[in-house]
Amino acid sequence: MLGIGCRRHASLAQIEAAVRAALGERPLGDVGLVATVENKADEPALLAFCAAHALPLRVFARARLTACPASGAPSPAARAHLGVDGVCEPCARLGADGGPLVQGKIARDGVTVALARRLPSERDDRHPAGAA
Repeated sequence: MLGIGCRRHASLAQIEAAVRAALGERPLGDVGLVATVENKADEPALLAFCAAHALPLRVFARARLTACPASGAPSPAARAHLGVDGVCEPCARLGADGGPLVQGKIARDGVTVALARRLPSERDDRHPAGAA
């Protein structure tokens, strides 16, 4: 699951480049969804990225992010603009139902991206098609 944070009016090219950097050799097809904070739910480039790659966008309230802190140092920009310590890492973990980070925050040209893996649940073991 991708957690993405971005400056207002980031471009689709900026988001694409940051996502590719965070994924490294991993294929984009392995991503199940994109997660972000409620303030970014209407960002045109983020919506365009999700549409271009047929990825659902899951949006979390800022209060949820404070309960799932970033693993690194707090982001001064996220603190100043949103009142949270970070966006991409908490969103990635929340989008992965609390799963671990596979790739911590990558910051590139006004876009931050982190990648988390959803842990298999007992339900997934009984119903493999439910795995994401």
